[in-house]
Amino acid sequence: MGIPVTKSELFDVGAVVAAVQRAVGTPEGTLGLHEPVFAGNEVAYLEQCIKSTFVSSVGEFVDRFENMLEELTGARRAIAVVNGTAALHVCFRLAGVEPGEEVMSPALTFIATTNAISYCGATPHFVDSSFDTLGMDSRALAARLDAVAQRSSTGTVNRESGRRIAAIVPMHTYGHPVDLDGIAAIARQWAIPLVEDAAESLGSTYNGHMVGSQARLAALSFNGNKIVTTGGGGAILTNDDELGRRAKHLTTTAKLPHKWAFVHDEIGFNYRMPNLNAALGCAQLEQLDGFLKRKRALAAAYDRAFAAVPGIQFAREPEGAGSNYWLNAILLDEAHAGSRDELLTALNASGFGARPAWTLMHRLPMFAGCPRGDLRVAESIERRLINLPSSASIQVRDD
Repeated sequence: MGIPVTKSELFDVGAVVAAVQRAVGTPEGTLGLHEPVFAGNEVAYLEQCIKSTFVSSVGEFVDRFENMLEELTGARRAIAVVNGTAALHVCFRLAGVEPGEEVMSPALTFIATTNAISYCGATPHFVDSSFDTLGMDSRALAARLDAVAQRSSTGTVNRESGRRIAAIVPMHTYGHPVDLDGIAAIARQWAIPLVEDAAESLGSTYNGHMVGSQARLAALSFNGNKIVTTGGGGAILTNDDELGRRAKHLTTTAKLPHKWAFVHDEIGFNYRMPNLNAALGCAQLEQLDGFLKRKRALAAAYDRAFAAVPGIQFAREPEGAGSNYWLNAILLDEAHAGSRDELLTALNASGFGARPAWTLMHRLPMFAGCPRGDLRVAESIERRLINLPSSASIQVRDD
């Protein structure tokens, strides 16, 4: 006789595949995880940019793209850069992160967040996630700081490592806003600068405001898989005019303005977004409202389809927030976590480009020795989460 199978161990992989099919139909070929949509003025603007010969980091589309971002988000300044990682790197520099310091960061994030900390010569200090938002948990952050932090003449210090805690960087996972009020209150309590990683969340709202719009420093990404793409690109958002000026200066190789002289007054970065990419971005931003509408309709279809599937929970936007649903996600019940890879195999075999969550940062060899708190929620999410095809081009089935 074999080992008896309890009810909690039963999991119907076929029912999950069928639920995805109810939401979006059966694909011809493969539905990618997140593919760009080019249905506006992209070709016209690119042609205009090429004819102008201004295809590098100077040109009318860079200025237009930054102005559009400012109008869209409500931030005072938007500085367009080559990618979201570069935006984060400069945000940390502007926040005062120096070599030998620490930054409180989620363990469940894309590696760009952690790499940007490392570019500053700083060390990530990993914080647990929330089941409600999938992002940094304000309660876990508070508990970790209470356990290891102390005030000193140089600021807040990790008394275990002796390093100054130079910043806190929450990330809006898959477009779902974190508890910004709670995290910001903790940052004020400990006098630690807050840098908002909004790379995945353009168009998401928190308390009625676009994420990133209320921050002193925030970073956006326009990679090819984002809701709006410039091919490769990012932006720094700030409500501080001086920080905006510094951001533009640093990302333009710290070159002093002059008609012909090449004088640079500090170590800067060749991070400005090319005009060619900005042209694509302007056309994309013109379509953002439509993208958001279609992506939220897709999320609602997935939510309906999974409502009657036991052992599965659809990841909904947090209460009081509006998500762009950049990537739709389902969570298997903990009892079925062992079926995750079987389900990923079945979904991909059926033409659905499903993917797991990122490997948690502390599991990667270069970050294994970094300080961290209790990460049991992030580890549970990692075991159980699956992302589903989320492109704005996906046609929802009308049942």
